Amino acid sequence: MVNSMPANEVANKRIPVTTEIWESLSKLKRPGQTYTSLLEEMIALKEEHDFLMHLEEIEKKGDFISLKEAAHELHLDDAE
Repeated sequence: MVNSMPANEVANKRIPVTTEIWESLSKLKRPGQTYTSLLEEMIALKEEHDFLMHLEEIEKKGDFISLKEAAHELHLDDAE
């Protein structure tokens, strides 16, 4: 998750981008929205996307067993 910086702590940094990218960012930005806010949204969406892709990869490659089997292997079913 991206933490918003208080307005008085804004870092003056420049990120060189092509004209095409600048225009695309401008189209994505809502009226009144700051570029910081837009970039925060984009970062959060990318992080969510990466997490979901990671889960899909685990699902594809993972060797899963049922919870009942796991409880048995961990001897947790003996408590019943």
